[in-house]
Amino acid sequence: MSFSLSKTAIATRCALLCLALPSLSALADDNARSTADISMERMIITGSRSVERIDEVPSSVTLIDNKMLKQDMLISSELQNILAFRVPGMAPSSGTSSNSGQTLRGRKALIMIDGVPQSTPLRNGQLGIRSIDAGAIERIEVIKGATSIYGNGASGGIINYITKKASSDDKARIQLGASSKFSAVKFEDTPGYRFDASIDGTVDKFSYVLSGAIEETGLQRDSEGDVIGLKYGLSESKSKNLFTKLGYAFDEEKYLQLTYNYFDAQQEADYVDVVGSVNSGVKTYAIKNASGAPKLGVPQGPRGNHNLMLKYIDEEFFSNTQLTVDGYAQVIENMFFYSTSLSNPSEGYAGGQSLIKSDKKGLRVNFNTQVDWDDIEVSFIYGLDALNDISSQPLDDGRIWVPEMDMTNLAAYLQTKIVIDGDWIVKAGIRQDSVDLSVDDYPTLKVCKSADTCSVPMDVKGGDIDYDTTTFNVGIRYNMNEYFSPFMSFSQGSDISDLGRLLRTATVDDISLIRTEASIVDNYELGLSGQFADLTYEVAAYRSNSDLGTGSKYIAETGVYMPVREPQKIWGYEAQLNYQIQDNLTTSVSYSWIEGKNTDKDTYLDGKTISAPKFTATLDWQPIEQARIGLNYLYVGDRKRFEPVDGKYVGTQGPVSSYNIVNLSSSYQIDSWQLSLGIENLLNEDYYSARSQAYTYSGYNTKGLGTTVNLGVKTSF
Repeated sequence: MSFSLSKTAIATRCALLCLALPSLSALADDNARSTADISMERMIITGSRSVERIDEVPSSVTLIDNKMLKQDMLISSELQNILAFRVPGMAPSSGTSSNSGQTLRGRKALIMIDGVPQSTPLRNGQLGIRSIDAGAIERIEVIKGATSIYGNGASGGIINYITKKASSDDKARIQLGASSKFSAVKFEDTPGYRFDASIDGTVDKFSYVLSGAIEETGLQRDSEGDVIGLKYGLSESKSKNLFTKLGYAFDEEKYLQLTYNYFDAQQEADYVDVVGSVNSGVKTYAIKNASGAPKLGVPQGPRGNHNLMLKYIDEEFFSNTQLTVDGYAQVIENMFFYSTSLSNPSEGYAGGQSLIKSDKKGLRVNFNTQVDWDDIEVSFIYGLDALNDISSQPLDDGRIWVPEMDMTNLAAYLQTKIVIDGDWIVKAGIRQDSVDLSVDDYPTLKVCKSADTCSVPMDVKGGDIDYDTTTFNVGIRYNMNEYFSPFMSFSQGSDISDLGRLLRTATVDDISLIRTEASIVDNYELGLSGQFADLTYEVAAYRSNSDLGTGSKYIAETGVYMPVREPQKIWGYEAQLNYQIQDNLTTSVSYSWIEGKNTDKDTYLDGKTISAPKFTATLDWQPIEQARIGLNYLYVGDRKRFEPVDGKYVGTQGPVSSYNIVNLSSSYQIDSWQLSLGIENLLNEDYYSARSQAYTYSGYNTKGLGTTVNLGVKTSF
């Protein structure tokens, strides 16, 4: 029996050094690739909190590398659009700042930046996807299916933004970019601008990355030239991102890294909505505010979100064991739109505007021990997580909609991976969570559909809620040969997300009587991947069950949608093919289909949870060395599962009709300069997004963006 490091372990450590120790990245590149013939593009760190090869993961993973990101950003910098196109199983983008309805395999995804959660699960406003500028991201890793490896909120999977790393060059690398977007349908008042800059490098043992971006959009127009409605809109919005990563390598084994990210994105348009609805068949669009009266409310969007993380890595903390310790702090304030639904005429409120506030502090200690016994290679990943999350949803006028929820989460976990003869991979893990959450006494908010029709406020006794959950995962992959690599897995996730939504609509006078139990999501997956010459493929089928899913029921008397805790079953399949037609020409296609039911009532789940079928195709051509042209195609199919109630569709049960979108990206390199042209919705498709069709709420049925041109220039030196 030998405790020497295996070849896989050596390669994994080299890969980790390349990611975490910029001053040694050139050496790691040479050694890792030559020793074990591993490409860094096929490595991920999210699935098990440690670097591993994708072909050792017994579940579906989507990796959006830097090349894809750069190509897609020539069209649009909106991450919700990029993810919708690149990730099979991800619902179509709504074309707004909100990812409501943009589920991952029918459930909510946990959004992270370098492993730090950006979602606000206690009161999930579904704004987390747009929490960093795409220009600060090196790559995106998407792990699909319920997982508890990072704790609460990942019932649908994990989307982890891996930020830029420093060049190993002693000479600073500087990149500058500028671009402008405008409507090709109606140019008036649509031009916007984007400026971004970054500098990175390594000086002796010190590495640094500094980047900043500022982007301001003009008016967003649909295919008919009308200004798109403002609810979660992007017209005349301004975003700012400042990203800093500083590292110091004490020696070849010990490394310290400090990361700070600031993101702000607010809309301040002097326009008002002309409100339509799915049931009226009239779209919602915006017109200039000509009333002379100031527009109600304050700008909507993230108003200065801060993320700070300190990470320490010791490659040889003790024999064959790596230690990673990271502490993080985060402050989030996401402002929603002004809504008359939050009116209370008797108290003098014509409406209101809420914001989600979240203050997180966390500490994570992770060990990774790697040993081998002859032809068996074993990894043990184990550690402790501690998190304090204080979240609430007040109104800007001082009223409280969701009271402050103070959660402390302590967890211990163990994840193992066994590689037998280099072909069989067996993974198993367990996580034990202990959650203590306290809420003070509070009154529910009185909101009025009209002066005479209001909800009945309730004085609710607060208290403490305790959750103790144990979740498991097990998976197996057999790398039979390069043609066939089957895998299967079972994973669980513990989810108490959107507790705040339950509290704000309480109809009982004691928090202990509200159904606040954690939902355990069981996820099953079966898949197959492989490669035939220049063709690679992956297909997967999945099913997830939960005894306490969260749906909603419309109360006609008050106009309020009440949450309902009912069992859910979701199932679907995905397929993706990539083909290298020629050295300079590649193509890919993907298809996703998903369905879900309330198993108690045997009724279909609505459009907030289940997305319509989705097909994508790409063509990437490099006709000459200096030029590149890309075409992206998105098809969203029909989903019509519900009948009108009293002649009207309700809730998020509107019928979805199919639509097609074609995007163009192109670039030309002249020495150190890159000129680019991107066109979104090249054929000027006249369409409503899937969410705009499914959501019957007033003002949500906005049309998609018409043909929009993005001209840019970049240089590096």
